[in-house]
Amino acid sequence: MKPPELPSAGRADVRIVAASPEAARQVADVLRRRFAATEQRSYPVDDSGGTRLHLTVDTIHTPEPAQPWLVSSRPSGDVRPQTDEI
Repeated sequence: MKPPELPSAGRADVRIVAASPEAARQVADVLRRRFAATEQRSYPVDDSGGTRLHLTVDTIHTPEPAQPWLVSSRPSGDVRPQTDEI
């Protein structure tokens, strides 16, 4: 048996096996909050209804931090009331 091919430097291949597709997606979402990642690929796990999910994460370039709702909802400086607010 030949050894698995290693990902390029700065990348890590992640395999998630879960009882449901939703559980696998939740774990992938948590990883994406910390690491930039490729599009996930999912496969069924035999007839059990489980899901195997693969994605590659970039361990060098992290995604931009999400802004809290309050910060992202602040006015842009133009504080004039809109016509539908009068």
